[in-house]
Amino acid sequence: MQFTESWLKSLVETTLGTEDLAEKLTMAGLEVEELNPVAPPFHGVVVAKVLAKEKHPDADRLSVCQVDTGDGQVRQIVCGAPNVDVGLKVPCALPGAVLPGDFKIKPTKMRGVESGGMLCSAKEIGIAADASGLYVFAEDAPLGADVREYMGLNEMVFTLKMTPNRADCLSVWGVAREVAALTGAPLKAKDFTPVQPVIQDTLKVNVEAKDLCGRFVGRVLSGVNNHAKTPAWMVERLEKAGQRSLGALVDISNYVMLELGRPTHVFDLAKLKGDLQVRWGREGEALKLLNEQEVKLSPRFGVICDEAGPQALAGIMGGDHTAVSDDTTDIFIEAAFWFPAAIAGRARELNFSSDASHRFERGVDFQMLPEHMEYMTRLILEICGGQAGPLVDQVLDLPVRKTVRMRHARAEMVIGMSFTNQQVCEVFTRLGFEFEQKGEAQQAEYLVKAPSYRFDIEIEEDLIEELIRVIGYENLPLRAPVGKLKMLPSQESKLGRHELRHKVAALGYQEVVSYSFVPASWESDFAGNDDPVRLLNPIASHLQVMRSSLIGSFVDILKHNQSHRVDRLRIFEVARTFRRDENAKEGALAVQGFDQRWKVGGMAFGLADQLQWSAGNNRALDFFDVKGDVEALLNGLRVEFRPGQHPALHPGRTAEVFVNRKSAGFLGELHPQWVQAYELNSAPVLFELDVQSIVDFNLPSFKDVSKLPVVIRDLALVVDRNVQAGELKKALMDLKDDNLSWLKSVILFDEFVPKEEGKGLKENEKSLAFRLTLQASDRSLTDADVEPLLKKMLSAAEAKCGARLR
Repeated sequence: MQFTESWLKSLVETTLGTEDLAEKLTMAGLEVEELNPVAPPFHGVVVAKVLAKEKHPDADRLSVCQVDTGDGQVRQIVCGAPNVDVGLKVPCALPGAVLPGDFKIKPTKMRGVESGGMLCSAKEIGIAADASGLYVFAEDAPLGADVREYMGLNEMVFTLKMTPNRADCLSVWGVAREVAALTGAPLKAKDFTPVQPVIQDTLKVNVEAKDLCGRFVGRVLSGVNNHAKTPAWMVERLEKAGQRSLGALVDISNYVMLELGRPTHVFDLAKLKGDLQVRWGREGEALKLLNEQEVKLSPRFGVICDEAGPQALAGIMGGDHTAVSDDTTDIFIEAAFWFPAAIAGRARELNFSSDASHRFERGVDFQMLPEHMEYMTRLILEICGGQAGPLVDQVLDLPVRKTVRMRHARAEMVIGMSFTNQQVCEVFTRLGFEFEQKGEAQQAEYLVKAPSYRFDIEIEEDLIEELIRVIGYENLPLRAPVGKLKMLPSQESKLGRHELRHKVAALGYQEVVSYSFVPASWESDFAGNDDPVRLLNPIASHLQVMRSSLIGSFVDILKHNQSHRVDRLRIFEVARTFRRDENAKEGALAVQGFDQRWKVGGMAFGLADQLQWSAGNNRALDFFDVKGDVEALLNGLRVEFRPGQHPALHPGRTAEVFVNRKSAGFLGELHPQWVQAYELNSAPVLFELDVQSIVDFNLPSFKDVSKLPVVIRDLALVVDRNVQAGELKKALMDLKDDNLSWLKSVILFDEFVPKEEGKGLKENEKSLAFRLTLQASDRSLTDADVEPLLKKMLSAAEAKCGARLR
């Protein structure tokens, strides 16, 4: 939003200086991003008149001019501008002048002819980009006048950086209204006196889509002259606000939008066929816009149509076919209230933005439509002439301003300072809010209705913000924060996520952080999830869903590193995963119907250890290396590994991890299918565990270290080939006997599977050998102590696994 200080002060009677005004607006939330003069610094340029012009003797494109600069001298200046002519009044930089860019003017010779100055274009004095010819002043411009003072180029231009919620300030009138509220200065009333119709011509408009258009105002004007010259004061304001002058009717429409925040559109009435219709677009329809862009329409876009089809894109831009031209004499002016939800995002879908869509998608005043139409009509009649028809106002479905309650005590608590009831009422009055006060002092409540131009007042906090904005953030008391701190109990038996990260990092893994939104194919490939949580507004077209597994992210990272010749990689991540779950309940950090579970996952790839000189140690890692890492991570918990199945992992090299007899995750080698599909050199080994299942553990209990000797027994047991070593080990240890505390470890050290029947084994049998270590803390164990315990363990193994001593 850009405007000059004089334009703003023509609407509000404030005595604030430029810097103070900028500070006041910024502190109220309307950030003044830039504050610059209309033109960059220059001096020594005056209004001059060309008295005579001759062709340069040695250059076809140069002219030798005699120029009166108003100081009693006639100067000879060589000029190359194509439009230089006798009688023109133009800017003249005298010798010693300094133009923008530190360009210094001094007497010189041009092709052998003396030149005592320089005649300037608009670009050379920094007021426009046009360098095609000299800038020409009006005939009544005073000779010798300083150009900066005469053109008002020292005036300051405000550039505001508006937040999306303050659509009411996307106009000079809106900013003036804000200044009035902040300072108490009175607004200068605009003349909205109705124009009396001279003709009775109207154009019928049928609004079909009431969810698109809530109010439609239109008027026919005949006999207008679009050749009329836009007044200099209007052109000046438009140009200093960043708008080029494009013709009287377009200039007036742009001026009303900038001053009042009211986008309008002017149709050439002669180019319209039949009545107008406001509706949603249809598949297959197309429209060429004023910016010459051809757009394909759909039911998402609102349109204004005549009998021939769409002629304007509702709330965004008019069509090229019915635009006004120099030959236009009869026009139809449209001003409507388009619902923000019906306009928001539509222009961006077409890869452009317009001043109209920028305002309508944020919300435009729906009550002042007739008044703004009257104001625009009067400007057209004054500048272009013509006759006005009656104003047709269709009120269809306007927004209802709900009452918002603000509690006085709540406002004081949130802001951190005290207010009187009178201060609060004065703020609401200045802002133009309708309100009712109930109660007194801190027990007071205010029931407030925002005006039609404030779409951002919805909840109590919005009113609290308005209160401190108007009173001023600079008036907040300087107080040091006071907080009561107390020691929280330390949960020594619970592992936090931060500590969990430290534990995994200590195992040689490097932490990564990846997006929670992933391609849908990852969920299908790596999680077997055909119904993932889909994003309504993805940040990229391929990142459409939320991940329920970390594997896809790990594989993507591995592929990226492999392409950069990284041949050994160990990474981990602690992150949320997301899955649909009808049983999930609403909570402080939970959303009903969605399971948001924290998981820790890791991946290892390449050599088991760093490359070293001993070739025998340079082996590729395998399943058991990562299994050892998982066991170290879960040290202190009761952990079991059972054969498992997972859509992303190798069917025969996958284990389900159980913690305290509950499934906590999985561990395994990536499936060969995905190794091939993602062009990996070899299969990585991955694990993924539910954080909630592994953070609770028993505190270690300390015991004396026994100084007595250990007893070692090796047991070779014959079992069926389908019996797993883990089952047999569990059978040996899962025994109710007081002396089982002597058992310090059970380690599998040998497995023998004969290729053929013999050596005491049948065809379907195998031999598993365990080493048992026993030790007591009160005495040295003897065979008499150990044998009864071993017999019980063997009996348990026989009963549960059908084992026998080999």
